[in-house]
Amino acid sequence: DLPDGGAQHYVKTIDAIKKFSPSTTIEILTPDFLKCDDDVIFPILNAEPDVFNHNLETVPSLYPVVRPGARYFTSLRLLSRVREANPSIFTKSGIMVGMGETRIEVSQLMDDLRAANVDFLTIGQYLQPTPRHFPVKEFVLPETFEHYKKLALGKGFLLVSSTPLTRSSFHADDDFELLKDARRKALNAQKKVNKKSL
Repeated sequence: DLPDGGAQHYVKTIDAIKKFSPSTTIEILTPDFLKCDDDVIFPILNAEPDVFNHNLETVPSLYPVVRPGARYFTSLRLLSRVREANPSIFTKSGIMVGMGETRIEVSQLMDDLRAANVDFLTIGQYLQPTPRHFPVKEFVLPETFEHYKKLALGKGFLLVSSTPLTRSSFHADDDFELLKDARRKALNAQKKVNKKSL
C-alpha cells in the first residue's frame, strides 16, 4: 500500500543492522514490487544486503490459481535486474512442490531462473496452511527432491536446497558460507578456462 512497495523499510533495516552489527550477514526476502516504479529496488541494492531473495513459489501454469495477484515474469525480471545492477549480491529464489506441477515444468522454471542468473534455489513440500488455501495435490517423494537437486546443480546453480522440509530461509547462515565458497570455486574454474583459451 506504499508507493515504493515498502522498499525504504528494507533500506532502513539493512542500514540499522550494519550500523550496530557490521559483521552480520543480511538476507532479505522481498515482494515483487509489481505496482511500483522500476527504480524502487535501487536504494535496496545500494544498501548492499548479502542475499536478495524473492520466491517464484510455483510454476507459471499455476499462477492464476496459486498466485493470482502476482506475475511470473515480473518476478523473474526483478531477480535478473538485481544481478545486472549489483553482481556482488547473491540472488535466491524458492518454490513449493506438490501443487500439481510436472517435472518438465519444474525443469523449465530452473532454466528461467538460471537465465536470470539466480545463484541459489530452494525447493520444499507445499503444505496447505488452512482449508481455504490451495490443496496439496501430492506429497513428493524424497527421491524426487534429490532428483531436482541434481538437476538444478547440473543447470549451474551455485547452491540448491531440495528436501520436503526445506523452506525459504532453511539453514540460511550455513548456506551463505557455502554460497561464497561455491562462487569462489566457479570463478577459479572460469579463470582456468580463460587461461587455456589464450
